[in-house]
Amino acid sequence: MGLPRPGLWLKRLWVLLQVAVQVAVGKVFLILFPERVKQHILAMNEKNPHFSYDNWAPTFYSMQYFWFVLKVRWQRLEDRTEPGGLAPNCPVVRLSGQRCHIWDFMQDSVLLSSITTFPGP
Repeated sequence: MGLPRPGLWLKRLWVLLQVAVQVAVGKVFLILFPERVKQHILAMNEKNPHFSYDNWAPTFYSMQYFWFVLKVRWQRLEDRTEPGGLAPNCPVVRLSGQRCHIWDFMQDSVLLSSITTFPGP
């Protein structure tokens, strides 16, 4: 795919700062206003009957939460493209379970036209 776009590192730094501030503020609110945060989280998950606050609350605004959100947000930055630009080289999983990227998957030597089809019933 080549080198990352020139502004990608600046965007990553901005996302890092955003996520750090969100996690810090969330942690402070969780300490100062635990009942209000609980109400807010439960209100966001009304549609999920299997959500248990007691199981999930310790994970919110933790270091694991920080790294997970940061990873997801950074991946979204890399998956974007502009009109006329190159498509992102997103990760994919083959039916065999092997992980690769779309470009590797497209360069595979097996062509769809070479797959034999079985006659119908």
